[in-house]
Amino acid sequence: MAGTVPLRVAGRSPGTRTSSSPATESRAVKWLLLSLAGLVMLWLIVLPLAIVLVESLKRGLDVYWAALTDPDAASALKLTLLVAAITVPLNTVFGITAAWAVTKFRFRGKGLLITLIDLPFAVSPVIGGLIFILVFGSHGWFGPWLSDHDIKIVFALPGIILATLFITFPFVARELIPLMEDQGTREEEAAITLGAHGWQIFWRVTLPNIKWGLLYGIILCNARAMGEFGAVSVVSGHIRGETNTLPLHVEILYNEYQFSASFAVASLLLLLALVTMIVKSLLVRQNPH
Repeated sequence: MAGTVPLRVAGRSPGTRTSSSPATESRAVKWLLLSLAGLVMLWLIVLPLAIVLVESLKRGLDVYWAALTDPDAASALKLTLLVAAITVPLNTVFGITAAWAVTKFRFRGKGLLITLIDLPFAVSPVIGGLIFILVFGSHGWFGPWLSDHDIKIVFALPGIILATLFITFPFVARELIPLMEDQGTREEEAAITLGAHGWQIFWRVTLPNIKWGLLYGIILCNARAMGEFGAVSVVSGHIRGETNTLPLHVEILYNEYQFSASFAVASLLLLLALVTMIVKSLLVRQNPH
């Protein structure tokens, strides 16, 4: 309208911007969040890992190497790798079977099956170990029968494997179920109409679609199997050279005030974890989506 005077805010010209641009705000927020995350990672992860490495080498390479080549440490390493080599393939088979059943079929009790798969996430590992003591221990449900037949479950390799299976069996299934639900059943149904059978459908249709998720689940399962402490501690009996895995061996050395040796063995566990994470990172690079 002619003669109208533009409305002005005191101290500001009409073209003055009253706030910072969204780009500036988002950049500031991004760097603030990144800095906070970096500090948390440094304090909770990087610094403790660095301390483990420093303490393990504090008394020299000779002491470090002696701790790693000790017969009890070598036995613990072999047992840890053996338990992982047994439990990971079994959990892989279970995870694929459970994910296939949950995502490809409709049946009563599906919700109960999913709840049971998630149960080890909610139950303390120590409770998981006590379950096997109550079932297979000398005073457990099957204890007298096992004793009569000279079969040893707890305080022996079978008990360690069972406890590790219980703790780690959700990992593969939980990695595959959301992936297979998202993919649906259209490709499998199309394969059936073309005359394909069960194994052909799995190997040629389902497996290629889930291979990356399956590999991620296997890697996570393997990492947890090698690092499991609580449930294995309950069922192992802590027998040196027989039922001690690497985490249990670290605890024993630390309780005996052999700090350098305990940190040396802990660094070996750290190395195994780093190898696992490197493999996972390589897989992520190959499959960024």
